[in-house]
Amino acid sequence: MTQPAPFYLDCDTGIDDALALAYLLASPRADLVGIGTVSGNVSAAGGARNTLDLLSLAGHPDVPVAIGAHDPQAGTFHGGAPHVHGENGIGGVDLPASDREPIEASAAELLVQLAHQYAGELQVVAIGPLTNIAQALRLEPKLPQLVAGITIMGGAALAPGNITPVAEANIANDPEAAADVFTADWTVTMVPLDVTMTNVLEEHHRQELLAADHPVPRALGEMLGYYFGFYVDIFGRACSAMHDPLAAAIAVEGVDLALAPTVRVQVDTTDGPGRGQTVCDLRGQYAGFPAQRGARCRVVLAIGEDFAPHLLGTLQAAWLAATRT
Repeated sequence: MTQPAPFYLDCDTGIDDALALAYLLASPRADLVGIGTVSGNVSAAGGARNTLDLLSLAGHPDVPVAIGAHDPQAGTFHGGAPHVHGENGIGGVDLPASDREPIEASAAELLVQLAHQYAGELQVVAIGPLTNIAQALRLEPKLPQLVAGITIMGGAALAPGNITPVAEANIANDPEAAADVFTADWTVTMVPLDVTMTNVLEEHHRQELLAADHPVPRALGEMLGYYFGFYVDIFGRACSAMHDPLAAAIAVEGVDLALAPTVRVQVDTTDGPGRGQTVCDLRGQYAGFPAQRGARCRVVLAIGEDFAPHLLGTLQAAWLAATRT
């Protein structure tokens, strides 16, 4: 078996972030070497506390956690999404409190440090607003050459937005930062609503988590109860999209991609109704997506399998191993 690759996770730890974190900890393909938090679902500081508590519960207290940007590049933090993730970001679930604190470095500083430490190897997974990543690019302009890849949960290509008719929340929360990240000299893998909204966790999946003989899946199952409640009006039943864990699985190459063309993408930073939209040039779809000059964004539009069984199988394999040791 090949050695796991080093991963840096940038997140705003709400409920689906917690699933992504659990997945990266469980995956044999990933070595989680650092986490930064940003304001999005909750404040950056609140996200750090949720992350530290989850790491402790999962038996991984050694992963450094850094607090990142509280406010976006333009404007101020709007207060999060308690109607989606609960007041504490994790569905009102009270996790055992970790005695650890975030490190002194900022999230951007941690990312730059890890990029140098694991030059040419570090994989970046960004599942919140992209403020920290943009800050890291300013701190270290050579960052695109230092990291092995970056996967972003964000945007919408052909699907409607989830915070405006055209904009997805992570991009819309800091369009200026997203524009900086998408125009940097690296190839971005974008995991948009097109694929995350079509891969769903159902109530029977949640019941599997609640029945597990380990505190991590049980906690995730409890959190999902709140998350499912939000999605009832969207899907017409108690279930949820799998935004962040799907991005994590794609980053570790845990699932096959059925359609992921590399195309030009621009982020709308105007103040009009298109603000935060990821404008993806998909005009080549009728000819099988021929190469586009200057294209640097691989946009995942479909995966080759149902994601929920892979997610639960990966998590369960790790939990079974943990309960046997």
